[in-house]
Amino acid sequence: MRSLSRACIAVLLPASAVCGQTVDLSWYPPRQTDINNLTAALNSEGVYGFIFNTSETADNLYGTYNWCNMPHVRKTEYVKAPEEYELRYVEIIQRHHKRTPYASNAFPVEPYQWNCDDQGLFYYGQPLSDEGKQAAEGYWRGFASPINPFVPSGWIGTCSFPQITTGGLDDSWTHGEDLYGVYHELLGFLPGRGDDWRGKVAYRVTNNVITSQVAGMLIGGTWGTTDRIPLLIEAAGVDSLEPQYGCRAGSSLFNDIRSGPGWREHLDRGADLFAALDDISGVPPGDAGFHASFDHYFDNLSARQCHEKPLPCKLVGGRNSTDCIDQALADAVYRMGQWEYSHVYRDANEASLAASVASYGVWIAELSAHLRDAMAGKEGAPIYMHNIAHDGSTSRLLSILQVDVMVWPGMGTEIVFELYRNRGEVETHENEKTSESGNYVRVLFGGQTLRSSNPSLGQIDMLPIETLLAYFDGLVGKDANLVKGKCDGSIPL
Repeated sequence: MRSLSRACIAVLLPASAVCGQTVDLSWYPPRQTDINNLTAALNSEGVYGFIFNTSETADNLYGTYNWCNMPHVRKTEYVKAPEEYELRYVEIIQRHHKRTPYASNAFPVEPYQWNCDDQGLFYYGQPLSDEGKQAAEGYWRGFASPINPFVPSGWIGTCSFPQITTGGLDDSWTHGEDLYGVYHELLGFLPGRGDDWRGKVAYRVTNNVITSQVAGMLIGGTWGTTDRIPLLIEAAGVDSLEPQYGCRAGSSLFNDIRSGPGWREHLDRGADLFAALDDISGVPPGDAGFHASFDHYFDNLSARQCHEKPLPCKLVGGRNSTDCIDQALADAVYRMGQWEYSHVYRDANEASLAASVASYGVWIAELSAHLRDAMAGKEGAPIYMHNIAHDGSTSRLLSILQVDVMVWPGMGTEIVFELYRNRGEVETHENEKTSESGNYVRVLFGGQTLRSSNPSLGQIDMLPIETLLAYFDGLVGKDANLVKGKCDGSIPL
């Protein structure tokens, strides 16, 4: 068992105050459920009660997995911390909201168009000075030239593939409104919309423009503003949020997972499912992208259903036949996709954790630095940080936290880190559940407290901050000083 003394971290107290307490860095398996049971994934009916056909979840079911619009913190379900705890800092990372499919996930010939004429993607530059020349609000509108003889394969229409749809923009706005409802209206933590909030919050996006499309609407919903708001973005090729930085060892380990015996078994046992899908879609059986996993079929079908579009039928002579992908076939794809994400990020033993640590360790170290800044009361530091990212980002984070039940993070998936300080007297003793500095952390996933399989983390609800920081530092190093070595192979994973 790998472990690290909490004395190894620099918090606010001398190292001697935390001597003798250890944090377990080992991988622990997730709970066994139908999600990570291959036989259940292949042979079950439905998708475990998950929702795939609407952004709306009934209030009495809120908290249920909804691929189209995952649950997030809202006033109606939010559980306030005990009175003796004062909220000091919040950092959120979320996946973007629902979108059109990626072009690479299209069938060779799609049976209908997908148009986005009810929205605009605005792309223009403008001087920040109000005294400078101002730009027209130019936006992209797709079109098909009747003259151009080169017709693209796959999706045809005025959308970009991908782009956040009007429904996804609406979900983004509501997400922001709900966050304001919790962190201002319920808790009084964030400033009001009429107060000076701009210096207290920060928003970060990736180099993929769909995250910026979400950010604008989310900020509008949170603050009721259409003003100019800076979005932090790191350079392409080294961005830690997506992530984009090169990590040869991490990529190699993920490739090993996706070519190992367990992965090959699921492809072999899923061969009949692939054959049925290929026959209807027209995807060639030799198309490597569609047959290395169920990812492409999952994205193609789920995007349709989230936007109330019909499941596709086989084209015969360029016309729809009656041979269609039915709901049972789509559900089988969704179950296999869930199995794949659990296998890659949690079930492949130590490799799952090691690959995620290497490839997402820089962002983890940045989060740790933000928590330390908040504990130290660093002047000018934001009290609220919001990151808008992708399923690959949130999956790696859930892997590092060793979430007890792994799922494929759906649209709008949200993970919240809340830092609290105990207002009362803090005793310093050997109880690991007591923070020597009086600072505690709660992690929420889908609006509910996250449970980790790692015994040092457990239910991350008022966990001493020293424990979480020691865990992160042990895996990625203070200020990410282990990550480059792990990525280039000079430090063992």
